[in-house]
Amino acid sequence: GNMSFSCSEPQVVPVTFLSSSSFLALPGTSGQDEVFVSFQFRTWNKEGLLLSSKLHQSSGGFLLYLSDGRVKINLHKTGRVMSDIAAGAGLNNGQWHSVSLSIKRNRISLRVDNDVTSSAYAFIPLQIYSDVFYFGGCPSNGNTSECNTSFGGFQGCMRLISIGNKAVDMISIQQNSFGNFSDLQIDLCGITDRCLPNYCEHGGECSQSWNSFHCNCANTGYKGATCHYPIYEQSCEAYKHRGNTSGFYNIDSDGSGPLGPFLVYCNMTDATWTIIQHNSTNLTRVKSANRENPHTVFFKYSASLDQLRATINLADHCEQELAYYCKKSRLLDQSDGMPLSWWIGRTNETHTYWGGSLPAVQKCACGLEGSCIDSQHYCNCDADRDEWTNDTGFLSYKDHLPVTEIVITDTDRPNSEAAYKLGPLLCRGDRTFWNSASFNTETSYLHFPTFHGELSADVSFFFKTTASSGVFLENLGIQDFIRIELQSPSEVVFSFDVGNGPSEVIVQSRHSLNDNQWHYVKAERNVKEASLQIDQLPQRSHSAPPDGHIRLQLNSQLFVGGTASRQKGFLGCIRSLRLNGMALDLEERAKITPGVEPGCPGHCSSYGNLCHNGGKCREKYSGFSCDCSFSAYAGPFCKKGKHISAYFWTGTSVTYNFQEYYTLAKNSSSHASSFYADMTLTREEITFAFRTTRTPSLLLYVSSFYKEYLSVILTRNGDLQVRYKLDSHQDPDVFSITFKSMADGQLQHVKINREEEKLFVEVNQKERMKFILSSGTEFNAIKSLTLGKILENSDVDEETMKANSQGFVGCLSSVQFNHIAPLKAALHHSSSAPVIVKGRFTESNCGTLTGADSTSSETTHSFADHSGPIDEGKPLANAIRSDSAIIGGVIAVVIFILLCITAIAIRIYKKSIYSKNETKGSENEDSAESALKSELSMQNTANENQKEYFF
Repeated sequence: GNMSFSCSEPQVVPVTFLSSSSFLALPGTSGQDEVFVSFQFRTWNKEGLLLSSKLHQSSGGFLLYLSDGRVKINLHKTGRVMSDIAAGAGLNNGQWHSVSLSIKRNRISLRVDNDVTSSAYAFIPLQIYSDVFYFGGCPSNGNTSECNTSFGGFQGCMRLISIGNKAVDMISIQQNSFGNFSDLQIDLCGITDRCLPNYCEHGGECSQSWNSFHCNCANTGYKGATCHYPIYEQSCEAYKHRGNTSGFYNIDSDGSGPLGPFLVYCNMTDATWTIIQHNSTNLTRVKSANRENPHTVFFKYSASLDQLRATINLADHCEQELAYYCKKSRLLDQSDGMPLSWWIGRTNETHTYWGGSLPAVQKCACGLEGSCIDSQHYCNCDADRDEWTNDTGFLSYKDHLPVTEIVITDTDRPNSEAAYKLGPLLCRGDRTFWNSASFNTETSYLHFPTFHGELSADVSFFFKTTASSGVFLENLGIQDFIRIELQSPSEVVFSFDVGNGPSEVIVQSRHSLNDNQWHYVKAERNVKEASLQIDQLPQRSHSAPPDGHIRLQLNSQLFVGGTASRQKGFLGCIRSLRLNGMALDLEERAKITPGVEPGCPGHCSSYGNLCHNGGKCREKYSGFSCDCSFSAYAGPFCKKGKHISAYFWTGTSVTYNFQEYYTLAKNSSSHASSFYADMTLTREEITFAFRTTRTPSLLLYVSSFYKEYLSVILTRNGDLQVRYKLDSHQDPDVFSITFKSMADGQLQHVKINREEEKLFVEVNQKERMKFILSSGTEFNAIKSLTLGKILENSDVDEETMKANSQGFVGCLSSVQFNHIAPLKAALHHSSSAPVIVKGRFTESNCGTLTGADSTSSETTHSFADHSGPIDEGKPLANAIRSDSAIIGGVIAVVIFILLCITAIAIRIYKKSIYSKNETKGSENEDSAESALKSELSMQNTANENQKEYFF
């Protein structure tokens, strides 16, 4: 018959809806009582109108649309919505999906991708007479009531459109034979996959719409339009200088580089330590290992080796403690010079030096110090003695750290054993955080290799200046460029060009930025947007054109602190400059560059506010430190509460002279030194804790040159009284707290705050009372603060005098008057602080003891209480007290002798069973470490047996 060896496919003509105003109008099925429409579509948008019918008089209509990636149909009559049916899911994935809609009499069928399960049926009395079908949208000048939706028009492609089982000829529509359309592209599907290539970095999830893409940065550790910039700091040092205290933190050592963040412990002391743990921190004992069957252990850290390498390279110093215990187990075979045990570092190289020694020296710490137990060997273990010894110390050569593997081979001889314990990796400081340079002339600059940030570029740094303008950095290309500059005293501009014309992002500050304090700048540019942030001001952004040039192509050197034209140079300091996570060594380049000096002094002007509670900021070459000498608090920022307690005996007096403090502070450059500038106070903040059983007692007294004073006393019945006399011509204001006796021997916490005439008193962190002063609001010319007994002549009221006659006997703890810590000054800085101590006065832990400890402490101190002067008017009581003391002393001696006899008997019994327990070794111990300690203790005990028995 008549045949052809080919298969002619029907021509498929797609159509592209380019914008939300695009539409395609086709003749409907007027005069028929059924509707059947089918087509295929593809899009990236979650929402958009696919198809709608035009209302005809009082007949019904429908809307077929995408909502959240699903196809939905909305049926309605005039003024009334009748039904909502949905099918499909995730249809905005850029793939072709088929849709067929059938409406006949009372049955509606919606099918997506020929999936029967996604079809939906409804039985609704409805007649639709459609004259026109609108695909993708509606004309703006027509009857658009059925297109008034919240999701707008469709953007995407359609093909194989069929109405009433008759295919629509798109070529005829293109030739205007029938139908109508606007803003269409016929015979081409112009969809673009904006997630290929994927510009979302660090594992960000890419999603897209017709015009753009979006990056979901959740759980990546990064932020920004392309998940480029890290949300975590690069080191513990950076966290510390945000005011953070010790704790667990995520750090990102290479910033926006490829390495992700990981969890470390930051120990915020005067030096900032980064602590990275591994999986085997316990002491491990080794037996039966030889060269043919060595004992090998691998250490896995909480970070990858690349992350560890970046952290170690960033640090000023790193170390790791390696403890090696041995009994007839050598580290080196003297006969052939071959190592019997060794360890491996991050470069997979074998190392035979041990803790406390140096690289390339096959020795231990005792070998360097000449203190080994056998002078013929360089390690204690090489003496090969049948008793426990050790070679322990810190490994501190950064290029070899961390320890990743330990191999032990000499524990297979009789009575031979070894044990090891590897500590966590410890790293101190951040050598890039304080890396800075000072630019002294407008023509000076530093130059570095070309900055490569074609698709993503971020720049961050600190600056301080007194100049009104200047260029921080600039890098040029043939046409492209990138520049960050201080354009005015309160305005920073980030400008660039990637081929779409120059663009600028500007941040304006309400306050001047040329105030000679450190300010932080962060600029980022990627394929979606450019952004700029200064300090904590809101970030400013500038969106990139959707289909413009995206690559930043530079070819000149990077200029820092100036430009290639030597114009508009920067005068001031730049610190911690990082480009795409990589730090530039400004100090090293400044050493060889005229007009630029390495380093930049004056950190206290910016960071001095981190020193709290009266701590003074002290300048360092790299950074600063807080001097907490005159604060009641400790820690790197004088924020950590330190309970400094002292026991006061009868007649003890501690006096802190504010006048001398004022003289010292007047000559200090600290910002806090002006606190007592006029020595007149309108507010006080006083905290202290005490413990006593004596009443009445004087707890605290503040005097004035104008016969004004403040006294805090315990009355005879144990009530707490605060007495303010702020007017020398009036009687003092007296405020009593009478809810219970506070002379009960328990620790009582008191907090007193005054703000002008308002006084707040808080007891034991729960009882808080408010009082109003009538004697005045200013405490003029304060002179001194006294704890214990007032020794100088003072014009005070009668009740204060009665309390002072007894002074104070008991415990005072954590005393602070505004930013002054008199107890700390008297106990720790008595030679330099303006403080005078009279009488018996010793530091104690009485302010922290509770429960049984406090009872014991109180008992001890109650004996001491009776050592003071005795009232001569009661001789009988004194005689009885003396006899009681003699009887008590005799009883104490007898008890002590009995205790000594019991202790000696127990000791002899223990030695008689020593030999029986020795063979059990560590069987009864909870761990290898406690067992080894027990053996070491027994070994030392055995060496001293003769001396003990003789005793």
